[in-house]
Amino acid sequence: MLDTQNYYSIGTSGIKWGEKEKKEWFAQQKVKRSYEKEVVSKIEKLRAHFNIEEYGELEYLSNYKLYAVKSINWDSSKPNILVTGGVHGYETSGVQGALRFLKDEAQKYSDKFNILVLPSISPWGYETINRWNPLAIDPNRSFYKDSPAKESSLVIDYIGSLGTKFLAHIDLHETTDTDESEFRPALAARDGVDYAADGVPDGFYLVGDTERPEPEFQKAIIDSVRKVTHIAPPDADGKIIGKLIEQEGVINYDTKKLGLCIGFSDAKFSTTTEVYPDSPRATDEECILAQVAAVTGALDFLIKTNQK
Repeated sequence: MLDTQNYYSIGTSGIKWGEKEKKEWFAQQKVKRSYEKEVVSKIEKLRAHFNIEEYGELEYLSNYKLYAVKSINWDSSKPNILVTGGVHGYETSGVQGALRFLKDEAQKYSDKFNILVLPSISPWGYETINRWNPLAIDPNRSFYKDSPAKESSLVIDYIGSLGTKFLAHIDLHETTDTDESEFRPALAARDGVDYAADGVPDGFYLVGDTERPEPEFQKAIIDSVRKVTHIAPPDADGKIIGKLIEQEGVINYDTKKLGLCIGFSDAKFSTTTEVYPDSPRATDEECILAQVAAVTGALDFLIKTNQK
């Protein structure tokens, strides 16, 4: 086990952060890219083909409006699909993959499904390239009642207000080298525990739900994505990020217990994607296309197996 003090500059080894340390961390965060230019401008271009709703606003150093993009002809007789991106704002292809799916593919499925996409759930995290929100809270561990993360609670409240049951929920994520160089050391320091270095899987993988594993659904997504990019192999112990694989490129978590985004929606078919943009074998464009392939692979499976 490794001492957090050797790996992170804020706090005292073995002691959880208080408000002082969290404010110190927040003061170090800087805007590095534009949510308006890179995300909102692309959402606005979708208005001719989708209904766009503003489901909330985050008031941090700037005010961030939050958007939901919906099928324009919502039909209660069709199954409903939820796609979420940017729960971790720094995971670029999650946001851009959701937007690309809307631009290039979503309308092709409009006769079969009602589609709802929340492309950028954590816009402050997108702009500052961060996993956490400004309060040093991870939104993707905060999808539960009375959530301390407003990013998560606004999504929960909005989806609840629709009174809609979802057949499938695909949540788009990345695993990056900064997980090991920044975010996991910061997490250990925040929580006052030792940090043990781990590897980053080289390739695409999925996180399913232990309560609703749906292995054929997961396999269909893997098979769709492998046409675009490589699938992450397990380590020498048959694991990916410390979990035994269930099949090629798939691990399962108790998503509701952990407060993960796919856990709150209670969709029968749910998965979290993980792209590796720092791989020497993948480009940024391939990572975006892998996210799109994950969503289309999921939808094609649902059509092929006549899921309703």
